[in-house]
Amino acid sequence: MKWKGNRASKNVDDARGRRVVAGGAGAGMLLNLVGRTFGIKGILVLIVIGVIAWQAGLLDPTQLVGGAPQSQSVDYQATPEEQERFDFVTVVLAYTEDVWQQEFARHNAQYQEPTLVIYNRQVPTACGTGQSQMGPFYCPGDGKVYIDLSFYDELENAFNAPGDFAQAYVIAHEIGHHVQNLMGTSDKVHARRGQADYNEYSVRLELQADYYAGVWAHHKQQYLDVGDIEEAMRAANAIGDDAIQRKQQGKIMPHTFTHGTSEQRMRWFNKGFESGRIEDGDTFSIPYKQL
Repeated sequence: MKWKGNRASKNVDDARGRRVVAGGAGAGMLLNLVGRTFGIKGILVLIVIGVIAWQAGLLDPTQLVGGAPQSQSVDYQATPEEQERFDFVTVVLAYTEDVWQQEFARHNAQYQEPTLVIYNRQVPTACGTGQSQMGPFYCPGDGKVYIDLSFYDELENAFNAPGDFAQAYVIAHEIGHHVQNLMGTSDKVHARRGQADYNEYSVRLELQADYYAGVWAHHKQQYLDVGDIEEAMRAANAIGDDAIQRKQQGKIMPHTFTHGTSEQRMRWFNKGFESGRIEDGDTFSIPYKQL
């Protein structure tokens, strides 16, 4: 994918030098609980464990003071490879801004650009504490996309989906969720949480985000290299619910799907790539078994 030398988005929050710090209220509650249950000996044991953890570098003593969870700045040095990834995703974000500004304008609407938060290990969000194990995600509570760039190592090695456009597809999919949030689609789906058909609506939401990623790719074809679409399709294939379940547990349970099968994810991305029109991506009016 062609990206070097092009505009980088300014809507990027580099949070790699921050870490989540728990407030002291939780520590106080823990000490109180231990004291009531085990007495002074229990508190002493807990303190000894804390000292050992601190000496081993596993505990930050500042976590024992303060109130609500917050972030604390620490020294962070990125490797040259990671910094190139950082630069890459800032350009990809700019590409998404270009496309969705145009698409919203075509419908006489204004696109509100999201912020991309790039973090390391943990990050506080309006949706709770984000962790790298979660993979990239969008938080509708604050309208931000979150990613730990180490996910791209997992995408390449664990999911066998290398390539810069596979990485771009991941960002475009999460931006698709931002588009859904602006259009009110996300709220309608989340309102069904707890209902029997919630998983089905979650699948519809995810497949539409794949479609929107395809729409984005359609409008940025001038920056694509030979094989880029195949990279995105390989990534979509690798992260289908059926592929992940087969790999992790050796069997497939369709009633637990929340993102769609590999075939569905590839097909809806390709639909968006062929159409390039936001209005052709209605995944909610189609019978579920025909998605």
